[in-house]
Amino acid sequence: MARPRKYNVNIPGLSCYLDARTNKVYWRYKHPATGKFHGLGDNEEEAKAIAIDANMQLNQRKMANLLRVRNEISREVNKGITTNAWVDKYRAIQLERVKAGEIKPDTAKLREPSLRALISHCGIKPLSEVGARDIAGILDIYIEKGQGRMAQMVRSNLSDVFKEAQHAGEVPAGYNPAKATKQPRAKVSRQRLSFDEWKAIYSAALTLPVHIPRAMLLALITGQRIGDISKLKFTDIWDDKLHIVQQKTGAKVAIPLSLKCEALGLSLQDVIAECRDSVLSQWILHHHRSRRNCTRGGQITKSTLSKGFAEARDKSGLLWEGENPPTFHEQRSLSERLFREQGINTQVLLGHKNSQMTEKYNDDRGKDWKEVVV
Repeated sequence: MARPRKYNVNIPGLSCYLDARTNKVYWRYKHPATGKFHGLGDNEEEAKAIAIDANMQLNQRKMANLLRVRNEISREVNKGITTNAWVDKYRAIQLERVKAGEIKPDTAKLREPSLRALISHCGIKPLSEVGARDIAGILDIYIEKGQGRMAQMVRSNLSDVFKEAQHAGEVPAGYNPAKATKQPRAKVSRQRLSFDEWKAIYSAALTLPVHIPRAMLLALITGQRIGDISKLKFTDIWDDKLHIVQQKTGAKVAIPLSLKCEALGLSLQDVIAECRDSVLSQWILHHHRSRRNCTRGGQITKSTLSKGFAEARDKSGLLWEGENPPTFHEQRSLSERLFREQGINTQVLLGHKNSQMTEKYNDDRGKDWKEVVV
């Protein structure tokens, strides 16, 4: 029996028919490759959804096959591998580098947006034909949005993509269109933090859960990043030193408990002694109450510390110029400036490999007055 004509079916492969025995309309899908029918029941909406999904999957497979064929054809005519195919290989190379300990998992993860942008603009293009104009076009998208720092990161990531392609012999030696582009400018918009502003924020933080002001004290006295502060354990203390293996770089820093911040009038030993309270925990910063997403004595996450600092900053009543007030991380710069005044080797304290990076943290970005000594 022919399907009822009142049903307007415009989805490829989907059709319906009336069963005279039950007087019901049933739906079915014809596979375009095999020609076989697959029953989909009597629910019209479900049948259409299944048919649409099946067609999408088939189209994706067709596209993958077309890309693979194009890649093979390109190789045959000496145009080399396509950009899409090389990015797949590059991802595999990154996984191997992560396993070998050459790069951090977060580093590989942060490169994904750059890879997706490259595929979006040059996916089916032979890798050897991707030029500086193509890369500049990708960077312009971020520059126009005012995301100069992101544009810098994309340029750096794509430069690594072509460097690996050179090593694999997919492009000629020295061929790197990302490096040929102009380095995007990134205006630093996040404000520095002065010690007076820090004290105002700290006073406001005293009204919040106790781990927020404690985290601020640790940040100022150790000069470490928020992730490293979040993961501090009491077992990291031995030989009268706090031992830290930095997550970002793997640098190992041993800070004497006797280290004292003269501006605060407190030593690292004083702050850690305050963190030793009635709660049994392995973490120096820990929760004092069990809640839905945390347990008593459990670790304080980076997100919790960041949000807590922002809340204290907003409660302080301080006004900030521009749209980017200082974040938790700015305490690292303030710590560097305070300890440099005390004559401490801040490059070692912050775990930097070179002094140039330490100098960036020492830059107060015009925050304080420079006094002329007579």
